Amino acid sequence: MIGTRNIANSIQANYRYFVLFLVIFYAVGFAGLSVPATRPFFVHLTPFALLLSSFIVGLFHSKFSAKTIFVFIFIYIASFIVELIGVNTGSIFGNYSYGHGLGIKLFNTPLIIGLNWLLLVYVSNSVMELSNWPLMLKIVGAAFLLLGYDVLLEQVAPQLAMWTFSESAVPVQNYLAWFLLALLFSLVINLLKINTKNRIAPVVFGIQALFFAMLLLTLN
Repeated sequence: MIGTRNIANSIQANYRYFVLFLVIFYAVGFAGLSVPATRPFFVHLTPFALLLSSFIVGLFHSKFSAKTIFVFIFIYIASFIVELIGVNTGSIFGNYSYGHGLGIKLFNTPLIIGLNWLLLVYVSNSVMELSNWPLMLKIVGAAFLLLGYDVLLEQVAPQLAMWTFSESAVPVQNYLAWFLLALLFSLVINLLKINTKNRIAPVVFGIQALFFAMLLLTLN
């Protein structure tokens, strides 16, 4: 127990170095994706970037109780199933298909997409924990944060070989589904009192949002 506490304290004490590492990591990624010659290589690193970001956020999570792990697994599985149904039927987000940018797929659905949902739901709720808003406003606010994030992401996802919609424009159906799913998962996290107070999670959310905003200006 003492050893675990010492490790946790050491991680917290090195917070600024983790932030610096994330800034450099995403800056290098931005540079690599901005250059056509290096873009294919950096696209293949997308799953690694997601795994690394999730790992760092996990290091700063306060306590992994059995309930917390259960909720995290639920969000991963539930979001993966929703995406699986969505990409194979077109009935949830619209007609779209995944590219190779998110790595290994099962039934046309990247295995890492559930982790992506879990990370985004967690960090958006962590951002809302910085406010003094009432609980329901925090939940709705987290869902709107994810919606805004998705608006950015959808503009660059095709260039990053993540996914592509068959329509020329992203359908409104997609944004509505994103918001409702984010709202549901935020409800689960807050009603079950999963602690998302995390020093580095809002930083990850901000860096990723800035990362995609800069790519939007560069690639389009």
